[in-house]
Amino acid sequence: MTITPVKPRAPRRRVVVVQPYVPGYRTSFFRHLQARLDSAGVALEVLHGVVPPQQAARRDASFCPCAVQVPSLRLPAPGGRSLLWRQVFHRAASADAVVLEQALRNLEAYPLLLRQLIGRVNEHAPRVAFWGHGRTYTKKTSRLQEAAKDAVTRQADWFFAYTDGGAGYVASRGFPRDRITVLRNSVDTTDLTLTRDCADLQGSPEHAEVAALRKRYSLEPGRTALYVGGLDAPKRIAFLLQCARRIATGLPGFRLLVAGDGVDRALVEAAASAPNSPVVALGHRTGRNVGLLGAVSDVILMPGRVGLCAVDSFALRTPIVTTDWPWHAPEFEYLEDGRNAVVTRDDPEAYVVAVQKVLNDRSRLESLREACRRDAVGYTAAGMAERFCDGLLHMLEKNS
Repeated sequence: MTITPVKPRAPRRRVVVVQPYVPGYRTSFFRHLQARLDSAGVALEVLHGVVPPQQAARRDASFCPCAVQVPSLRLPAPGGRSLLWRQVFHRAASADAVVLEQALRNLEAYPLLLRQLIGRVNEHAPRVAFWGHGRTYTKKTSRLQEAAKDAVTRQADWFFAYTDGGAGYVASRGFPRDRITVLRNSVDTTDLTLTRDCADLQGSPEHAEVAALRKRYSLEPGRTALYVGGLDAPKRIAFLLQCARRIATGLPGFRLLVAGDGVDRALVEAAASAPNSPVVALGHRTGRNVGLLGAVSDVILMPGRVGLCAVDSFALRTPIVTTDWPWHAPEFEYLEDGRNAVVTRDDPEAYVVAVQKVLNDRSRLESLREACRRDAVGYTAAGMAERFCDGLLHMLEKNS
């Protein structure tokens, strides 16, 4: 009898992604990414530290099956900044690839980059990739900081850019364009989209819940705005509340629904408790509840930082009214003034006038809503995971 030798199975490859923590909006993305990598014979592990103090008040920390919390340290640095050290080296060093947040403060990046650079003979060294904005969008930095960030980024083997703008910036700083993947940074909007669609169906539970919300808070069609997100400095809550009062003065029946939590929650609650206030404080809301709020709202007011709320606005078919404030996140690129959003000068008076105008113009509002609906299909957590997976596989193939 002839015995056919069994061909040894190739060892399963492994990818490690290092995160500050796992926010709720990322869990769906990691589940999609894990499933796609698993089907390609690649294991995924997400290593993360504790929730940073500035995010803790948002109460958005979550968990996913592929995530592992590791010991971490926060070290003071000059200028009120801090350096972070997460104990990931031994787990990451045995992987085939490690993806790190693009940030100079993350100390675990440097030994991993050095290990890749040295490339010792007969010693396994994971390929290092960064993912992130590309350039610094949300705060002012010095030329020296940007030069240092660009220099460190160029040491990576691959770059996963949130948006086209970030990819273009990294390429302009000398990173090979064929080693850049544009992710179209997104969140899972499945619940929002489903709830929003069902809310339009006569006889559905969602339709009844929308009617109940309108009655409970005395909401009028064409007179209702929504804010949903963190209540902290980058969102400019004081600006938002000031403008809400002024909008209501010229637009009787106007209401602003505020859904969120954070260090500025007291500002919202104080505004909501004032006599004849247009502000309704709702607290932290997620998923289906946000979908119902979108269904009763005509616009989303976001004078401060626009980030992934752009994707939510598309799913809700509720256009954002924002300003040309210089510190928006990369996802601000998804908005087009006059087509799927309204972008005003960074001035309270201009903002108030723009909101009043769009709420008084039903045909314009419907045009903005339709553009949001069309754009929603291009920004999904599943699509982002597919692009991330494709980039990882290309990186692994180039280095196999």
